[in-house]
Amino acid sequence: MKAIIMAGGFGTRLRPLTINIPKPMVPIGNIPMMEHVVHLLKRNGFDDLMALLFFQGEEIKNYFKDGRKFGVKMDYLQPTEDYGTAGAVRFADSFIDETILVISGDLLTDFNLSQAIEWHHRKRSEATILLTRIENPLAYGIVIADDDGRINRFMEKPSWGEMFSDTINTGIYILEPPTVRLIPPRTNFDFSQNLFPLMLSKKLGLYGLIVDGYWKDVGNTDEYARAHDDLLANNVHLELGLEKTTIGEGTLLTGKNVHLGKKLKVQGVAIIGHDTIIADNVTIRDSVIGQRTRIGEGVELSNSVLWSDVWIGAESKIERAIICDRTKIGDNVALLDNVIVSDDCSVGSGATVKSNCKIWPGKSVDDGAILSSSLVWGEKWNRELFTESKVTGLGLTELTPEMTVKLGAAFGAYLGPEKTVVTSRDASDTSRLLKRGLISGFLAAGVHVDDLEMMPIPVVRYALRNGSYGAGVYVRHNPQDYHLIDIIFFNGDGLDMPTAKLKKVERLFSGEDFRRATIDEIGHLDTPQGVLENYRTDFLASINPDIISKSGFKVVIDYANGGACMVFPTIFSQLGINLTALNAYLDPRLFSRHPDEMAESIVQLSSIVRSLHADIGFHINPGAEKLTVVDENGNPIDSQLLLLLVIDLFLRSHPSRRIAVPVSASMGVEQIAANYGVEVIRVRNSHLAMMEAYQNGGVDFVGGTLGGFIFPGFQMGTDAILVTIYIIEMMAKEKVRLGEMRLGFEKYIRRELKIPCPWSKKGQVMRKLINATANKNRQLIDGIRVFEDNGWVLITPDCLTASFSIFSESESAEITEALLNRYKKLVEEAQQ
Repeated sequence: MKAIIMAGGFGTRLRPLTINIPKPMVPIGNIPMMEHVVHLLKRNGFDDLMALLFFQGEEIKNYFKDGRKFGVKMDYLQPTEDYGTAGAVRFADSFIDETILVISGDLLTDFNLSQAIEWHHRKRSEATILLTRIENPLAYGIVIADDDGRINRFMEKPSWGEMFSDTINTGIYILEPPTVRLIPPRTNFDFSQNLFPLMLSKKLGLYGLIVDGYWKDVGNTDEYARAHDDLLANNVHLELGLEKTTIGEGTLLTGKNVHLGKKLKVQGVAIIGHDTIIADNVTIRDSVIGQRTRIGEGVELSNSVLWSDVWIGAESKIERAIICDRTKIGDNVALLDNVIVSDDCSVGSGATVKSNCKIWPGKSVDDGAILSSSLVWGEKWNRELFTESKVTGLGLTELTPEMTVKLGAAFGAYLGPEKTVVTSRDASDTSRLLKRGLISGFLAAGVHVDDLEMMPIPVVRYALRNGSYGAGVYVRHNPQDYHLIDIIFFNGDGLDMPTAKLKKVERLFSGEDFRRATIDEIGHLDTPQGVLENYRTDFLASINPDIISKSGFKVVIDYANGGACMVFPTIFSQLGINLTALNAYLDPRLFSRHPDEMAESIVQLSSIVRSLHADIGFHINPGAEKLTVVDENGNPIDSQLLLLLVIDLFLRSHPSRRIAVPVSASMGVEQIAANYGVEVIRVRNSHLAMMEAYQNGGVDFVGGTLGGFIFPGFQMGTDAILVTIYIIEMMAKEKVRLGEMRLGFEKYIRRELKIPCPWSKKGQVMRKLINATANKNRQLIDGIRVFEDNGWVLITPDCLTASFSIFSESESAEITEALLNRYKKLVEEAQQ
């Protein structure tokens, strides 16, 4: 039998549990909710499943794949728009050629669905709604049916005065194909608000079946906790696949390879996932512990849910808390009633988190701190709004439409009335929403706006450099984390806006003391035309098409579903290169990729380069600013090695006097430059510093350490589209391939790591390190770069997190490791 799983919800009410994963993947008893639904369907004879995706659909597809692991066949559809509940099912029309069951992927139930199908057929029903009775039905659709089950009244989320029944719609439907055809295609259409009222008006066979068993809509964090209470009380029957044992009066359900310490006390039921280690003298009461978790000695864990890869320090007391993936809790920590600690957080030793506090992803609580209110806003915003030239925060959580209106008004007040700002964004709806908030603030400050709508960043820089503008702003998803939004600010010349200017904006924003325009001074909003065409024309004028076209190179480019695919194809078509394009379409949901997904993309690019015998492969990041390169042998080139190769190519083919690189760049830069008699200037580790070096430092080339480069002439900032062509042009001119060159530059061994450090102690650590290295050969450009033992080490305070970054490099793995460990110890001791 066939079933459709509705798996497109945003899970907004379940935040912060759903910040990093879609709601159907939130675990109940260490297993995603949607997997419980799949198991239920399989038990009831449904083995041909279609999942309807929308938000973070790739997470679901990557987990379930083709379904064989779960004993079913799984397919997926992802509508391009929000068609509503019924409209989404209509989108799967080609799948529906028999009676179909529709069920949500984010509810918890053990209903007997096969009996419901039999009842539906006996009634010859055209649509059957599965019903249940609950104590408080106000949040659900109330259904009134006659003794035969035929529905005669349906009320969606009634008021108290309309609560005529305690029988509710569970959101599980059995539909016949003709019923689905009643839904207009590609139209926002809802079951409760549209389809079922339509069927009642047409007197069609709409039935309701009250089903025995457990059902819960896990709609918010309170319901999530109650669902686990029900699971541990055996009120719902789920397949957990765990071994059951008894310890004293308690029951233990354990996965594989679980280590239990001495004197373990279990009260009620404890569920423990695979590969988990429990230390001695631990007490567990009615709790769920995820996979690969570590519980320290003397911990008391009560009525709590721990996800995977959690670390709980010794003697900590956790009471009715939810702790999400990869979070570390220190020693002697107290998490009081109803605390939620989201993904990738840390709670320092001796800290207390009081009742009902929520800690959002990636946040830190210092040692000994007492947290009495939720930690939602980014930790850095307590200290600074801008990092380098941008504001970064969780989309619609930290960066809200209201916040961006205020930010736009503060920035507009700083610029002053009658100035004009260029605005642009990536393809996502979130970026569009937040950009419109900024625009509203600009206009309200009397600043005019030229909106380029959706363009890659290099095109925006080009427009600024070639126009008469006061500033520019770009809104995008952060390249490393889809949930984060970056708002990037540019000077009128296209350079990143310096911190000194943005500090003035920050003061206006924080004090909310900025001028608003009068009703007659409101700014104007325009959409200029021809910018992209002018960019392409000037781009082609800056390169040598003849050398490129004569090379006969075969090139593979992965556009990463980003802005480069709007520009590159037209340019490449005029260069006569044999091009294979990957991901050459805009997709806002793929703009940011987890490191594992990025690694998979590079593996795919490498494989295609090898199979096509291509000369080179490029992965262009979504903002079209940075590159990852694969050589002709299909071997990826890391960013430091790429820097050395590009510098050598540039100096071979371009007479130069001086080049610039960030302070963190490889020591190989100086060795290459010495071969050509070229001076090297080291600058801060920022894109702005690179741009300023090119503009004011009298340099011929700027090389970055993250895949970005500034070549002379066309652009003032990094432009991956231009860099791609320049690399191809230089290879053609010098008649070389990068795979041939790399052997001479792979001798440099580089390591890096992060050392936790409270924000309050960063100044102390830097002071002590300055004193400790006073007699050494060092550079104080951005952090402390020390030269010794035929290598160097760079220690720098991280601007985004409570930590220090340490980089070391030499031509010996032993020396590199020794340097790293020596300065790691120094940083740790300097915090004392």
